[in-house]
Amino acid sequence: MASSGDEIETLIATMARLPGLGPRSARRIVLHLIRKRAGQMAQLAGLMGHVAENARECLVCGNVTGADICPICEDPARATGEICVVTDVADLWAMERGRAFRGRYHVLGGSLSALDEIGPEDLRIPQLIDRIAEENITEVILALSATVEGQTTAHYIAEALAPTGATVTGLAQGVPIGGELDYLDDGTIAAALRARRTF
Repeated sequence: MASSGDEIETLIATMARLPGLGPRSARRIVLHLIRKRAGQMAQLAGLMGHVAENARECLVCGNVTGADICPICEDPARATGEICVVTDVADLWAMERGRAFRGRYHVLGGSLSALDEIGPEDLRIPQLIDRIAEENITEVILALSATVEGQTTAHYIAEALAPTGATVTGLAQGVPIGGELDYLDDGTIAAALRARRTF
């Protein structure tokens, strides 16, 4: 049986593997939780156990939820005829933080990548095509990364959706609000120049 010291080190090492955390951050978090074990650690352990048991993908959009259908898909006010396609759930959550989009989402579960052997059949593209007719979608917004994989995926989806008659749009790319040209990379400046508009 492992000693409590070994268990603590194992917990630190496990937390250090989480995105955004390193060994020092993990050590500080574990030490904080141990000091607050009666409140925060016990509550966190209970919540993690509950989420591990109940979290699943929404059967409609692919969002992470505790039920078969997520609250966004269940919300009748979200049936705007617009669907925003994102690569993964983190992108959906980022879009929701901005509160600018009030339609529904579709999570692909990745991007096309020949290098990683991810083809169209590995993504949720067929489900997207089915949803266009079922939900009377008039506009599909491709909110995909401005990477080679993201743009390849966007072009593939645009071609696949052409027969549906839905308008396919993409997010504008370029200078962020508050951004200074001197700090932007060449690709961002070029994209901003191509997406220029009349004042």
